[in-house]
Amino acid sequence: MTAVNENFLKLKAGYLFPEIARRVNSFVESHPDAQVIKLGIGDVTEPLPQAVIKAMHAAVDEMGDRSKFRGYGPEQGYAFLRDKIAEHDFASRGVTISADEIFISDGSKCDTGNILDILGKDNHIAVLDPVYPVYVDTNVMAGHTGSADSEGRYQGLIYLPVTAENDFTPELPDEPVDVIYLCYPNNPTGVVATKETLTKWVEYAREHHALILFDAAYEAFITDPEIPHSIYEIEGAQEVAIEFRSFSKNAGFTGTRCAFTVVPKSLMVTTSTEKQVSLHQLWNRRQSTKFNGVSYIVQRGAEAVYSPEGQEQSKALIAFYLDNARLLREGLEAVGISVYGGVNAPYVWLKTPQAFTSWDFFDELLNKAHLVGTPGSGFGASGEGYFRLSAFNSRENIEEAVKRFQKIVS
Repeated sequence: MTAVNENFLKLKAGYLFPEIARRVNSFVESHPDAQVIKLGIGDVTEPLPQAVIKAMHAAVDEMGDRSKFRGYGPEQGYAFLRDKIAEHDFASRGVTISADEIFISDGSKCDTGNILDILGKDNHIAVLDPVYPVYVDTNVMAGHTGSADSEGRYQGLIYLPVTAENDFTPELPDEPVDVIYLCYPNNPTGVVATKETLTKWVEYAREHHALILFDAAYEAFITDPEIPHSIYEIEGAQEVAIEFRSFSKNAGFTGTRCAFTVVPKSLMVTTSTEKQVSLHQLWNRRQSTKFNGVSYIVQRGAEAVYSPEGQEQSKALIAFYLDNARLLREGLEAVGISVYGGVNAPYVWLKTPQAFTSWDFFDELLNKAHLVGTPGSGFGASGEGYFRLSAFNSRENIEEAVKRFQKIVS
């Protein structure tokens, strides 16, 4: 008889975004004439930058020339891209990260789950609440938790609430933890972490020999010059943190797939036999065994993001989405909705009006305004009573969505 990984059976419900899609599809089937505007999933809508398209076309031509054809590439990524990342994303901010500490991948979502391959099963794990669901669900799948309670919190995880009452800034754990997931700019709340906040976490990790898994997928949306873009801007972070980055939102690669993870060589952990082990070495071994790398064509496209033209075009994309976020934020505030985020991030996090639960408000918006957002409770128990709207859409749809939202709320 075939055995299965029964940890999957502990997952309380379907993954958040497929559940949203199921409800929306059901509504559309019964209301075929409804013009539904989707501000739920954080998927981009604008075309790839022209510099990226040009580079990928050139790479396709190379693949048709025997003398320039590429087969299997390095699992860690091509040097031409890793060198550009080290220079533009880190050295430009006074951070020394070597190119061989950077691992190119097909998505930071994938990497934040796959990183569990090199971590043990007995770690005490802390997550913010609300939280990007992948952090929790992948730990459940890996057998790192018990069952979920009535609010969806899993035994074995330490939840750190972030709500309006604490300015969306979590307190340090009041019990020892081994692994800490941090995401800034935050998904779903759209808030950012100051240098002081990140310093507090780095000092905690150093004191308690903990590991920070730092998801910086939205760092390109930071406009405040005082806000760090990388945790490695904090002294000592290279000894306690792994950082995840993505080309998905800053350059429109959600369907193209390219990201990277930074694992510093100075990041060491201690085994049960008191042996010091390099996480860089383990991640390299994992990638070499289970990953064949991102395609040459895509990596050439990602490299073009760092060209002068690519920088200008990707910054224009970011500015476009941030302006969408501003329109959403100002439109909601105009009708008395409490709104957070949407300044240094492409997400607007709002307090549901009229005491609606998160899912009830989802249904209200869908049925009466034909708008789709993301229920806050889908991100965790502390997200109940909140709702997320994504700024990733056309300007026309954003402006129409604001009008519909104001009509239903007022």
